[in-house]
This record gives sequence, C-alpha cells and structure tokens, in this order.
Amino acid sequence: MFPFVRSFRDSRMARDVCRLIEELAGDRRVRIVHVCGTHEDTITKYGLRSLLPPNVEVLMGPGCPVCTVPPNRIDSAIRLAESGVTVTTFGDMVRVPAGRGSLADAKARGADIRIVYGIHDAVRIAERLDNEVVHFAVGFETTAPTAAAELIAGPPENFSIYSAHLLIPPAMMHLLEAGETPVDGFINPGHVSTIIGVQGYREVETRHRVPQVIAGFEPLDVLFAVAMILRQLDEGRGEIENEYSRVVKEEGNPRALELMAEAFEPVDAPWRGIGTIPRSGLAVSRRFEEYDASKRFDMEVEESYAMPEGCRCGEVLRALIYPWDCPLFNTVCTPESPVGPCMVSQEGGCYISAKYGVERS
Repeated sequence: MFPFVRSFRDSRMARDVCRLIEELAGDRRVRIVHVCGTHEDTITKYGLRSLLPPNVEVLMGPGCPVCTVPPNRIDSAIRLAESGVTVTTFGDMVRVPAGRGSLADAKARGADIRIVYGIHDAVRIAERLDNEVVHFAVGFETTAPTAAAELIAGPPENFSIYSAHLLIPPAMMHLLEAGETPVDGFINPGHVSTIIGVQGYREVETRHRVPQVIAGFEPLDVLFAVAMILRQLDEGRGEIENEYSRVVKEEGNPRALELMAEAFEPVDAPWRGIGTIPRSGLAVSRRFEEYDASKRFDMEVEESYAMPEGCRCGEVLRALIYPWDCPLFNTVCTPESPVGPCMVSQEGGCYISAKYGVERS
C-alpha cells in the first residue's frame, strides 16, 4: 500500500478523530446523510458507524444511480430489445427488477441485450452491426461526460441513447425540501465532485445553509467529514467545505462540464422510490436529438416509482431507514436473489450491507 494511502487508514489518528467527534457531538442527536455508494462501502467495510457516538447517525441517501431508475424506464428498454433492437447497458442495470422482469430475464428469452463497461463499447458494437443499437445510459455526473463526448463525436447512424442520467445536487435539495428526512449535514460524493467541483453545491448552500463536506473514500476521509460537519453545527455554520481537496477543485472539471452542457439539457426526472425531482435529469439536447432513443422510437411512458411489495428500498434511498431495518433484508432478498434494486447494484446500500455481513435489526 502506498504510504500516502496508509496515512488515511492510521488507527491512532482515527482514535483521535473519534474523540474529537464525541467532544463536538456532545449530547445532541445528529443525523448525517451521504449520497455515494463508495462512501457506504467504506463506512460498512471498516465499521465506521461503530466508532461513532450513538447519538451521531450516518445514513445513505440516493447515492446509487442504478437503484433510482424507475421500473417503467426499464420496461421500455425491455420492450425495445424484444422488438429487435440491440440494447446495451451496464452489468448492474441488467439485473434490476421491473414490471416486465429484468433485462436479464428478457435476454434469457432471446432479446439482444449486451453488457458493456462504458458507452464507448456500445458505439463500437453499433459500428459492427447493421441493427439499431440503443445504449441505456444510467449514472450521475460521473458518467454523463463520456456519453456527451460520444454524442458530440458523431456516433454511427444506427446508434442512439436512452438517457436515465441523474444529477446529485437537486436530489440533495429535494431531501431537504420534502421535509420527510431529517438532515443535519451532508457528506458529499467524491467522484461526482471531481466533475462538478465545490461550485456544484453552491445552490444547496445558498438555499438551505446545511453543513456539507465533500469527502474522499478512505476511512479517515469519512471520519474527518463527520468531524467537520459537527464543528459547523457547533459554530452555527451551514457551508460547503472540501475535505477531498487533494482531488476535488472549486471549478471541478471544466471540460467535462462543457461537454455535458453541449450534449444534454436538465429536465424534471423521476427517481425510483422518491418521485419526480425538478431539473434532476439529463435529456439529450435538441442539437443531438437524432441520437435520442426516446424520440427515435417514441418511448414516452407513464412514470412509476414503485418498489416490489414489501421492499423498503425507497425508504433506504430517502435516508429514512438503514438497509437492515427492512424485513426482507438478507432473508428473501439477498444479493443472489434480489427483490429490490438496492440489493442488486454494487452501489446499493442493501447489497453493501449484505456483502459485509451486517445482520438484520
């Protein structure tokens, strides 16, 4: 392990930070929400919740892009594939259940559905086929720039994308404005922040004055972020701070932001388990609408946000409960046989908890 990385896993420093957290927290109850599957992996893998005082909670919110794709969008992709179109998408997306089953079920029935590691692979497939190829594009600001770059570069005429790209800051504001989820502070996602920068959260800061800390992915990154949020609360501040300054800059990645602004436009978007959030999605811009599968194939659908019966994934995504509070967790719903989307994706809170052996409440 590189010495630099090892320093962010130093047990003595972790003990010092935990003592600071306990001192700053005092007796008040604090509820911190993060919106990143990798942060949840770090928190669960290293048992960070067990190091925090019982009055300081850290819950995962809508930080899993695959988990938040509405079932009707998946059903539309299945219908496309069953009509003879070649559909490409990421591995996690293939297993997410919807009304017509999953894309994996459709593939087993003979539909041409292919797993790719990125949109570039999907374009290469289109170059080799005469068939129509639709890339079911999911992900937050981290994956949207590569999709934008392919659209701008001019893909083959038989290629289009079905965009389910979503944006994190509007989801954070929705949690605050809906009034359902108590949020005393946010740990902001590292990967997304490399794209949008500190500036990407200024609207959240201006409108809500809730402490936010952009954090890296090592155990000490997360503990530092908790301490920084508690210090803000102690001092009566509600600002955006950058713990991950070794990677994340104020301006983010300007070129990536330019690509996204050129190829996409923000739209109101449905989030599974949450509802429609204003200006939280990315639709293909008019300039590139010839590559917009929703227009090429007339894919207008009535949106649905439902979860399977008994599944509490929606509450997990809204940071209302922990995965192990769901009665289905690791009983009838397991990584091998998932009921809800949070148990499918490697970025889902339920999958991560199950992977590291967390037991039900």
